Amino acid sequence: MHNNLKTLFCGLSLNSPIVLLSGCVGFGEEYTRINGFSNADVGAVCLKGTTLEPHLGNIPHRVCETPSGMINAIGLQNPGTDAVINDIIPNLDKTETRFIINISGSSVEEYGEITKRFDDTDIDAIEINISCPNVKEGGVAFGNNPNMSYRVVDICRKNTSKPIITKLSPNQTDIAFSAQRCIDAGTDGLAVINTLMGMGIDTKTKKPIIGNNQGGLSGPAIKPIALLKVHQVYQISKHHNVPIIGQGGITTANDAIEFIIAGAATVGIGTALFYDPLVCHKINDGISEYLNKNNLDSIGDLVGTLKLNSAISACNTDTNKNTL
Repeated sequence: MHNNLKTLFCGLSLNSPIVLLSGCVGFGEEYTRINGFSNADVGAVCLKGTTLEPHLGNIPHRVCETPSGMINAIGLQNPGTDAVINDIIPNLDKTETRFIINISGSSVEEYGEITKRFDDTDIDAIEINISCPNVKEGGVAFGNNPNMSYRVVDICRKNTSKPIITKLSPNQTDIAFSAQRCIDAGTDGLAVINTLMGMGIDTKTKKPIIGNNQGGLSGPAIKPIALLKVHQVYQISKHHNVPIIGQGGITTANDAIEFIIAGAATVGIGTALFYDPLVCHKINDGISEYLNKNNLDSIGDLVGTLKLNSAISACNTDTNKNTL
């Protein structure tokens, strides 16, 4: 591993800025079955979304390909908190990388209970998925209401001393304000962004391809949106020293570098693993080479170095020309 890739994130020492995203690598050992893959190539692994009780997930189809992307609606299939704590976490090889548990709840109280249980484990950090529907409030996602996001982060903060990372949804009006509320509640890091909501339709049956009718869109198709959201959130988070996992369509080293320049301290890889399980090694090499070429000692020297273009007022343009 390249020395200039080592970085600190939420107080955790990572050997690479790459974080494998929740839902894409199961419970941390699935990709290790592939020849040439190693968890040692990544800084951290986010385990599959875990709820208090076991979940069977949604009816099929759960995944469909789209142009430059993928829609999924797995439905948080998982064995439940107790099974993850008792059967999965003890068997993780913690000598290779860091492990982050991703938690989901249907009420504020459930988030607090799950957090409390994982606080007694040797998991490195807790990622909060606030894109879940709030059953008590008619099914509206926690993450689409900044004040509800605050309540979720707040109860989790009160139940753990571990680093908390809050995964922000792009499906809201003002992601920067939501980030501020999560920071106010005590989050240590932010993951930007979760998937966008999308749909695919089977023209033969005239029905949605996904059994759940809609799902989360990921992959290169959402990268420009994710980059903008990282930039917007960084304008808030940088004043509080709250680092960002930038994610959404990263498939190359150049993609990762763009996110770091926009303000991400680490970068999340997910959908790309489905068609190139060995992509992390290539991204590591590319980032290290870029740092060397630009005489940068570390990832931290590159974070948030975006130089915006000077704004040109529309009033100063020639109104007689058809400009876009």
